[in-house]
Amino acid sequence: MGRTTPRAESDGRQGVGLTGRTPEKTGPGGEISRWRRQAARGFAPGATFTYSRTFTREDSEAFGDVTRDYNPVHYDRRFTEAKGLPGLICHGLLVAGMICEMGGQVAWLASRMDFRFVRPVYFGDTITCTIVIKDIDPTNRARAEATYVNQDGVVVARGSLEGILPGPAEVEILGEMVAEGDPTNKLRSER
Repeated sequence: MGRTTPRAESDGRQGVGLTGRTPEKTGPGGEISRWRRQAARGFAPGATFTYSRTFTREDSEAFGDVTRDYNPVHYDRRFTEAKGLPGLICHGLLVAGMICEMGGQVAWLASRMDFRFVRPVYFGDTITCTIVIKDIDPTNRARAEATYVNQDGVVVARGSLEGILPGPAEVEILGEMVAEGDPTNKLRSER
């Protein structure tokens, strides 16, 4: 499966991202996700999340098996050649799904996602996803925008996300989870 690499992380201040990654070690659970820790403290508009992932043919095949999307544009070079594409392409929703990584790390309950696919993503491409929280209302309903850029600096997709950020009860539970070493979070050492 493709590997995700963090490039910057939010510290919750407006428009500020922290470069690099320095997760804390706590208890038997190991390193804690900085994003999860920040979610336990809360976010403000302008919080930014940036991370990268290289997509593989195996990623796309697994996604196709789960979704049952066997469009030949993902599997047969004859088909992509007939469409004038230089190679097989990743499933668009697989790439767009990068937005879910941030959502899962900060316990964002999504109510809407919209995507616009601008350019194809080919196997071996490294995509950097940058998400910016635009609005948070008093009931923790939030809106964010995402931009997906390939290794050549070309925008390949844009997206938007709406939903609900953790409220006081969920924030308390997130704080407990973090104190316990965040044992259910498989990305605790990466974000």
